[in-house]
Amino acid sequence: MTRLPADSTSGPVAPEVLDEQLAYYRARAPEYDRWFRREGRYDRGPEVTIAWQRELDEVRGQLAELDLDGRDVLELAAGTGLWTEALLDCGAAVTAVDAAPEMLAQLERRIPAGRLSTIRADLFTWVPARQFDAVVSCFFMSHVPDELFDGFVALVVAAVRPGGRVFLLDSRPETLSTAADHTLPTGGAQTMLRRLDDGRTFTIVKRFRTDTELTEAFAAHAISVSVRDTATFFQTVVGTRG
Repeated sequence: MTRLPADSTSGPVAPEVLDEQLAYYRARAPEYDRWFRREGRYDRGPEVTIAWQRELDEVRGQLAELDLDGRDVLELAAGTGLWTEALLDCGAAVTAVDAAPEMLAQLERRIPAGRLSTIRADLFTWVPARQFDAVVSCFFMSHVPDELFDGFVALVVAAVRPGGRVFLLDSRPETLSTAADHTLPTGGAQTMLRRLDDGRTFTIVKRFRTDTELTEAFAAHAISVSVRDTATFFQTVVGTRG
């Protein structure tokens, strides 16, 4: 179970922080995968990398359990396509959405043409035109501030057909998960400072949520979810729309 202080909320995040967060991910697109591969500032030693890879395999196993073969899947905040690739390996037909054109460009370089559809859209305002068999979002929900989180859950629910599956993945509040020169938020803060390899800094939203907070957020929209934590790094939310 994820444990955070009782005062794990703070005041609303200023709109300009969301603009800065998007600017950060646009600038970070060429180096994003270094975090996933544990390179450079993200390399915390061989033992940590082995544990990281083992827990990623555990998450991939959870994704495979959804039985997405032949399913129509919406991926929110697809980024460079690391999880798009995993969804395609599961046999899914993927529509990938991201607000950063640079991220989508990286994704399209990773995935052969014709294997997916992409949409550039701001997930804080976007409304899907149709429903899907499943909605997947990896490493985005912690970038949604409290005051917008109910709207994000509503987006997920609106996008999935009755009987369809929901799968969300994010980080647990673990310092070894992020770069060596990053400090995770404490004391209820919803934001943190992030650095790029060239030294530029950006303020972004980083709001870790407890298992209870997540189950209650989805229950408010009539979806029962289960929240699972891997040993150190990851948190998953899995459910079915009734």
